[in-house]
Amino acid sequence: MVVLGAVVGLVAIGSFHASPAALAMTTTAPAPTSVTAASRSNHSTASASTPATSSTTAAPSAVRSQTGSTVNYNYGTLAVSVTVQGKTITNISVPTLNDGGNSYSQSLDSMSIPILTKEAMAAQSAHIQSVSGASYTSAGFIQSLQSALTALGI
Repeated sequence: MVVLGAVVGLVAIGSFHASPAALAMTTTAPAPTSVTAASRSNHSTASASTPATSSTTAAPSAVRSQTGSTVNYNYGTLAVSVTVQGKTITNISVPTLNDGGNSYSQSLDSMSIPILTKEAMAAQSAHIQSVSGASYTSAGFIQSLQSALTALGI
C-alpha cells in the first residue's frame, strides 16, 4: 500500500505543470502608472541600493508622486512608486521589478505584490503585514514604500 501510494504521488507530482500568472502590479486610482520589467539579477541581502528620487515641492493638497529607493530583496530588486493627494495615498505601483527571471520568484511576486499594494492602500501607510511565504519580497516592498512616503513627507 505504501509503495503504491508513493508511486501514485510521484506520478501526480511529475505530471503537474504550472505556469506563472501574468504579473499585474498597479492599483488604479486617478492616474495610472506602468510597470517596467528591466534587466534581471539575483542578490543575497535585503538592503537599499539606490536613493529615492526627488519630488517637486507642491501644495499639501496637490497630487504628487514619488518613487522609493530601489531595494535588493534577496531574489532581485524592486522599487515602489506612490501617488498622493494631500496626505492620502491614491496609487501604488511597482515600476521596477528585477527578479532574475526565476519562475519561483516571479510566482511569489505576482501573488504577493497585489496583496501588499492592497494592504498599503487600506492602511494608508507602510505599516502593513508581510505576506506569508514572501518575506523577502514583503520586506523589500515595505522598505521602498516607506522611503517614498518619507520623501513625500507622509
